[in-house]
Amino acid sequence: MSAGLEKVDILVSGGGIAGLIAAAAFGAEGFSVLCVDPAPPITAEAAEGADLRTTAFLAPSVALLDRIGLWDRLADFATPLQVMRIVDAGGARPEPRLSREFDAAEIGDQPFGWNLQNWLLRREIAARLDQLQTVRFQPGTGAAEVLARDEAALVTLSDGRRVQARLLIAADGRDSPVRRALGIGVRRFRYGQKALAFAVTHERPHHNISTEIHRSGGPFTLVPLPDRDGRPCSAVVWMENGREIARLQALPRDEFETALNARSAGVAGPLTQATALTCWPIISQIADRFCGKRTALIAEAAHVVPPIGAQGLNMSLADLSSLIELSRADPGSAASLASYDRSRRPEAYARLLGIDALNRASQASLRPLRDLRAAALGGLYGIAPVRRLMMRAGLGMR
Repeated sequence: MSAGLEKVDILVSGGGIAGLIAAAAFGAEGFSVLCVDPAPPITAEAAEGADLRTTAFLAPSVALLDRIGLWDRLADFATPLQVMRIVDAGGARPEPRLSREFDAAEIGDQPFGWNLQNWLLRREIAARLDQLQTVRFQPGTGAAEVLARDEAALVTLSDGRRVQARLLIAADGRDSPVRRALGIGVRRFRYGQKALAFAVTHERPHHNISTEIHRSGGPFTLVPLPDRDGRPCSAVVWMENGREIARLQALPRDEFETALNARSAGVAGPLTQATALTCWPIISQIADRFCGKRTALIAEAAHVVPPIGAQGLNMSLADLSSLIELSRADPGSAASLASYDRSRRPEAYARLLGIDALNRASQASLRPLRDLRAAALGGLYGIAPVRRLMMRAGLGMR
């Protein structure tokens, strides 16, 4: 055990996608960065415990990735998302009764975003960190103790080393140990839902259209991926109440695919399960504040939202963009962190409340409520300025 004190500009606690991008971003700014995580990243689809979810990077997030030298590594693996389609299948039969498409061409000359697999993101971002001379990524090591002072954050790592950082970034998940160490509470919204994430192949090309299908229990989302084994492929996020998710997971594969095709309402033709299932609980959550002394909370340490409208990681990268801009003069200063909290928490809370309302509407099981949901979608879509405003708001554009 070393008795010395290691000094860095930035210590990132958390080696998930947001934490790795934060390390790359501050490294690109020339700061000395140490990124730690108790678990090594899983960087292969077939590996045990692989994250089979995908991330849709919206246009503002891609601009950040480009600025920090990551997009060149990722672009060749990304599938563009040109159209966001919302389908209501809430009638007597599980089939589309209302479909509305939001085309990115209405508000600009670029797609809404680009979709990538999470395990691949971890592989490519970790490889980028190896290229940055001022960045060290040390998986297998976590933050064991945190003492945040006015002049610096002092962190004892799980291997006994002690690190002094001008700025400690908590990117260590919804149960953030750093946030707990600082005594920052959270407000949590529960839905009784879980989500299945996996990939499917299908007969019809996806034409770069991401589709959310609403019936009851939560949205069923198909997000375009590159072709797989010569067939069109999409990522699926299937949200339902926890009991139904447990039932689905226990089904034999042929019965699961029957249920899968019934829930998809046939919008992509017959679906075939292409990867294993992963499952996680659905909540909304927001920290009471996004900063402490010399510490900033980002990503799920700060806020958690259901996977609707590709908001989760894009909110996290909006956190990061703001934090970088405010940290150039003196990372971790009281003034910069107060500005970060004032700018990010109200915006994140407003977005969380909007997503919460959409999720509860999608959970509706009673036919009158489902009919009202369909009427609202049809009415809002028909007003062109409102439609364009909704698209800009979804992207985080002014």
